[in-house]
Amino acid sequence: MKKALLVLATLAVHFTAQAAPKPPMTAADSAARRTFVIDSLNNSLHYQQGHITLPGGISELEVPRGFRYLDSAQSRTVLTRYWGNPDGSSLGMLFPEKSNPLDDGAWAYVIEYDGSGHVKDDDADDINYDDLLKDMREDMAEGNKERTEAGYPAVTLVGWASPPYYDKTNHTLHWAKTLQFGEGAENTLNYNVRILGRKGVLILNAVGKPQDLTAIKASIPGLLSAVSFSKGQEYTDFNPGLDEVAAYGIGGLIAGKVLAKVGLFAVLLKFWKLGLLALSGAWAGIKRFFTGKGKQEELAPAGGPAPDPETPSETPEA
Repeated sequence: MKKALLVLATLAVHFTAQAAPKPPMTAADSAARRTFVIDSLNNSLHYQQGHITLPGGISELEVPRGFRYLDSAQSRTVLTRYWGNPDGSSLGMLFPEKSNPLDDGAWAYVIEYDGSGHVKDDDADDINYDDLLKDMREDMAEGNKERTEAGYPAVTLVGWASPPYYDKTNHTLHWAKTLQFGEGAENTLNYNVRILGRKGVLILNAVGKPQDLTAIKASIPGLLSAVSFSKGQEYTDFNPGLDEVAAYGIGGLIAGKVLAKVGLFAVLLKFWKLGLLALSGAWAGIKRFFTGKGKQEELAPAGGPAPDPETPSETPEA
């Protein structure tokens, strides 16, 4: 009987101890946990250098000096799980060599391919970019009703951060826009690079803060020389008897006119959180973990399991 009472007393002490509230997390504890989690997530990613044949085999990449390549599968993890984007499809990402996805102030190129046809460049010399900007602002304003009804913030096209430039010899196009998502939000820089090919366009989008413009622009020459279409897929390989022509030219490519008909809404949403989450420190999905509130959940990052900050069970809405 005494032995049974001793066992019960021991169990009571055990369960009382288990039920005792945890002491609040100190600032030092939160900082240590933040460092541990971010290091674990960053170390789970495996980057590549050198020559890369991009998915689909249409284009190739010689990773430029100062950058490192993250493959398509791992990029999906970064875009959707780390940065909270609703769409993580891409051919991969290029990060500055000393930058990690969860670093404060991180930016990267997201690589994609649009195979909707050969883009004629006959209109390149006739485009008035001031008029084009006005049209784009009007189109974006019209689309804001749909965005807000779907629960997303309105998007404002602030202006050109860098006006469009088309290199007719090398069939490359690049321009930068300053965007604002929601009321009073920090501006986001969206730098667009397009390389025209036989049957479509290779897309490289860098999204960052306006102060990243100088660094991004400085990387453009090296980037353009590092990316190429595979043999038989270059712009000059176009065969009018076999290949489809895109329904838009250079102006439409910049304005996104064709995308407005087939999914510009989704395209815009794909990258806005890249500017607002990653570039503000990416704490939206992990701040509760750092303050010690709530329970930990497991995230399986691209390179294998690693400790995860608390994240909602669903990807945050854009």
